[in-house]
Amino acid sequence: MHIADSMSRLGTETAFEVLVRAKALEAKGRDVVHLEIGEPDFDTPKNIRNAAKQALDDGFTHYGPSAGLPVLRETIAEEISATRGVDVGPDNVVVTPGAKPIIFFSLLACVNPGDEVIYPNPGFPIYESVINWMGAKAVPLPIREETGFGVDVAELASLITPKTKFMILNSPANPTGGLIDKEHMAQIAGLVKEHNLIVLADEIYSRIIYEGEHISLLSYPGMREHTILLDGFSKTYAMTGWRAGYGVMPEKIAFWVARLMTNSNSCTSSFVQMACVEALKGPQDDAQAMVAEFRRRRDVIVDGLNAIEGITCREPLGAFYVFPNVSALPRTSKQLEEYFLDEYGVATLTGTSFGAHGEGYIRFSYANSVENIRKALARIAEGVSKL
Repeated sequence: MHIADSMSRLGTETAFEVLVRAKALEAKGRDVVHLEIGEPDFDTPKNIRNAAKQALDDGFTHYGPSAGLPVLRETIAEEISATRGVDVGPDNVVVTPGAKPIIFFSLLACVNPGDEVIYPNPGFPIYESVINWMGAKAVPLPIREETGFGVDVAELASLITPKTKFMILNSPANPTGGLIDKEHMAQIAGLVKEHNLIVLADEIYSRIIYEGEHISLLSYPGMREHTILLDGFSKTYAMTGWRAGYGVMPEKIAFWVARLMTNSNSCTSSFVQMACVEALKGPQDDAQAMVAEFRRRRDVIVDGLNAIEGITCREPLGAFYVFPNVSALPRTSKQLEEYFLDEYGVATLTGTSFGAHGEGYIRFSYANSVENIRKALARIAEGVSKL
């Protein structure tokens, strides 16, 4: 059977592969603590679920515009205008089934084969996967613990060449939980304007912050024409299975991203979009309570990991991941991932799942109960003591 050569360049999201392995162990009777998957373990708030039920009863079961229902696009435009301090309208918004299509469609709309794209490494693995698949050159921007898992702007500047057309930023970041602060974001904005780049600003964790504040590239003068803001509902509102995300971008790019939606998905589910309207306009108590609980869990897992000899863990400022340094242990990150799962029933992800610069680190998602986190910490401590 003939398979396109480009498929060999398409990567994956390893969290789902580890989840399959963990589920297979559970099927054999093993007890596994899941710290591998980046999914809130909370139910979608009741008001959002009720809005979806009402939308079904009201007939929102048919095709809608490829760019999204007008009411949701208007609601998103109002939300972004208020939270980012920049005037955007519904024509700047495209709604997609999940936020991942915005990564795909933005690159397809703005980048040619052979163009260079700078992306964070370690970072969300789909960035590098899509860049490589479409025949562009993936240029890694190292994200280092020494900078607080922020961005070294001087190093970023050194990576920009005449072939650089596109850049990806992620703050708060997966897998590190790092934030880009005001000073560095202002410097990045200057580089973007100087070199006339398009930036995909992945802000999917913008509402999950514990210290500091969320700084959006879109908020800086002149960035409206250079920024594609990616956000969605999966993380903030525990709506992972609903598949609802969006991009806010210049109208010229929005036109082509909507055209890509027409050619691929037709549209995002209409009743889901009505639930998203309620998510943004309705009470935010559940979302705020979820972040407070994540903060509590973060403190437990950071303290617990730092108490294990050979592991050090920086406190993440956002998202719901820790990225501890395990380079002092006598195994590679991948070997540790396999060891903790196979021998101790703790599902984690090797840092190299997020790029080559993730070696020496492991990612833990603390989207699990404090009880299970403590259980996992005890197992990890036992495992480390026997290395």
